[in-house]
Amino acid sequence: MVNLAEERERVRTIRTASQEGSLADSLSAAVESLTDRDPDVVEQILKDVLIEPTFTAHPTEAHRKTVKAKLRTIADHLVELDERQLTDTEREQIEDALKAQVTSLWGTRQVRERQPEPLDEARNVHWYLENTLFDTTGEIYREIENKLETELDNIEIPKLFEFRSWAGSDRDGNPYVTPEVTNETLARQRRSVLEKYQKALADLSSVLAHDADRLDTSAAFNDRLAANRKRFPTLADQARDRYPDEPYRQHLRLIGERLERIGDVRPNGYDSVAEFTDDLDVLATSLRANGGEQIAAVHVDPLERQAETFRFCLASLDLRDHQEKHTEAIARALGREDIEYESLDESERIELLTEAILQDTPLIDVTDRDNLPDPAARVLERFDRLNDWQREYGADAIDTYCISMAEKPSHVLEVLFLADQAGAVELPEYCGLDIVPLLETEAALDGAREIMGTLFKNEAYSQALAARGNIQEVMLGYSDSNKENGYFAANWDLYRNQRRLAEIVDDHNVDLRLFHGRGGSISRGGGPMNEALLALPNETVTGQVKFTEQGEAIAEKYANPRIAERNLEQMLNAQIRARAQSLDHPADDVPTEWVNAATTIADAARTAYQDLLDMDGFVSYFEQATPITVIEELNMGSRPASRSDERTVEDLRAIPWVFSWTQSRCILPGWYGLGAGIEAYLTNDGSADTLQEMYNEWAFFRTTIDNAALALARTDMEIAAKYAAVADDDLEARFFPVFEAEYEQAVDFATTISDRDELVKRDWLRESLRRRNPYVDPLNVLQTHLLDCEHRTETEKRALRLTVKGIAAGMKNTG
Repeated sequence: MVNLAEERERVRTIRTASQEGSLADSLSAAVESLTDRDPDVVEQILKDVLIEPTFTAHPTEAHRKTVKAKLRTIADHLVELDERQLTDTEREQIEDALKAQVTSLWGTRQVRERQPEPLDEARNVHWYLENTLFDTTGEIYREIENKLETELDNIEIPKLFEFRSWAGSDRDGNPYVTPEVTNETLARQRRSVLEKYQKALADLSSVLAHDADRLDTSAAFNDRLAANRKRFPTLADQARDRYPDEPYRQHLRLIGERLERIGDVRPNGYDSVAEFTDDLDVLATSLRANGGEQIAAVHVDPLERQAETFRFCLASLDLRDHQEKHTEAIARALGREDIEYESLDESERIELLTEAILQDTPLIDVTDRDNLPDPAARVLERFDRLNDWQREYGADAIDTYCISMAEKPSHVLEVLFLADQAGAVELPEYCGLDIVPLLETEAALDGAREIMGTLFKNEAYSQALAARGNIQEVMLGYSDSNKENGYFAANWDLYRNQRRLAEIVDDHNVDLRLFHGRGGSISRGGGPMNEALLALPNETVTGQVKFTEQGEAIAEKYANPRIAERNLEQMLNAQIRARAQSLDHPADDVPTEWVNAATTIADAARTAYQDLLDMDGFVSYFEQATPITVIEELNMGSRPASRSDERTVEDLRAIPWVFSWTQSRCILPGWYGLGAGIEAYLTNDGSADTLQEMYNEWAFFRTTIDNAALALARTDMEIAAKYAAVADDDLEARFFPVFEAEYEQAVDFATTISDRDELVKRDWLRESLRRRNPYVDPLNVLQTHLLDCEHRTETEKRALRLTVKGIAAGMKNTG
């Protein structure tokens, strides 16, 4: 309830600031920043920008679907009370409905009875695309067009957004994401977006009842209408009978029929989105020629933008799996050809894969999966089905393959090899996939030059890259790098390696698109997206940027249409400014003194963090002083919480790792090691003045410190002490004083460097934390009591699960 009230207040604030013209990071501000540039430079900046939010299935929100639906109904009632002018009777009726819904929510089961399936997770993602982002995207384009028309003349606006998804196609660690699941996801997405277009055409038809006698339709419109009449002569006669002398309505009816036949056995459906947008464009042009500028701008242009953005697939899918699965599948398949792939060293594997890709005859048959173990057969089936999916749904519906734990060039070539053997690659002319290595370990990030340099020089891979427009996408893993190295060291490694990647692609004349694997929590790359975009190294800001959106962060950003619009607006503002800045200053001019300071802090922070993980009994403390065992049993997502049955920090997935610490209010993944790192720098003749200068003038350092401060502000050591007391006495005495000392040191440094009295710089955020603590604190106390019980009744077990849900809602984070 508190979250909904805050959401409503946030919308009020946005609307008020928008009306007053005081809204920060707005589209108006972005356009104003471009007004002193030449029009051709403005067009180039806009042409370069492409923002690709990518929705993932993990972690599924802590709320059940039924609970979410009730919360959205309550939110709708709040909108009515807040924004409509009501009579006393109307207000009383809405308040009664609101009370009834709250009462119903109170009696609704909060915990899922079953584990969600991958299709449940896909439908969850689809809800946000269908119910908020589809309409919001058209509004964003209309707003920026209006702003640009006011400030600059004749600026053409290209596609600025494209939405993508992993839900239903991310196989890494989730055996339940089968080819059948991916196929159903693709089919559902197409049905969904075509229904949205048909609804838009129906609404448009009610507007365009123009009389032919009062129109001077152009030759282009008449030719288009005639061509569609020729495609559907019977339907064209019916449309003429139903809409006599109303050519626009006839045109819309025939457009609807072409949409209806996409993927149908009947002929003359649209073969491409361009054909659909051409039909809309000729209509908009005719309207403008006949005095209907406003009608075209309000009703047709947004639909064109939606078609460009959502195409016929709603969101493009990325396939993903662990590199070990590809290696195993290839080894098994090549074993049938008497090739011992596993015995080959890296250079031999590269040579074999390259020659196999370049030769005309396939080396393996991906359709022959008899007698193969299940994991290998699943991989071959996925690549076999890839061809079918691209033919059925379009190549852009599923056109990216992400490789988890990619650490060698052969890991990338293995995916190219499998796609080639399946027929999805025909070099040098065609490659149906962007192949994306996910660099998430310290070894992979440090070895990026060797990995990517070897690939760029490889004959087969360079041809594949050329066929994909010479754009190399690289995914950076924030989660596992943080879990391995700690907060500051992981962020510094990512910053340095982004610059390194930019140098590598520049050396080989390749364009870079970075894919940021961000989570909702600070430790997993979370934090304000606009600030994160502006803090990226200039060398990496090519204009195109891709990032994951996960779990409850999706609901927080995209459930409310006005907040969704605000998030897209801030992203676009930041990316336009960042791209303009990178053109002015192609490389970050970071003083050597600052680089050395950050390196010293990172090295010491990494050592402090890894020493903590290596302390005897740490895993036992983690098991006893956090609700990890409860979280692993919750039906939150379809993906297992651990990669195996072992209990090690390395084996545990980053999401339950962060979720557990967040529940215990000791959010050390977001700050541990920072204090030790800064202390080491200052002890080693470092200067506090230098750190303050870095904070004030270096966006990376400022954002890193501010995000750590946010994690520190959300930490409550008094509550955390109660969780520590649940652990064995010797473990509590060994670890909790270490946490307290590091926390106090980090708080002191964060406030000193930022030169403020409070950890959090935003007043509304401080108020939010203050407001929710009285609700969350009792749940924490109850949770610690239940965790401390050796033998829990069924009622106590259910209450324990409910505390996890309640704390997650209060902290607005599952990891």
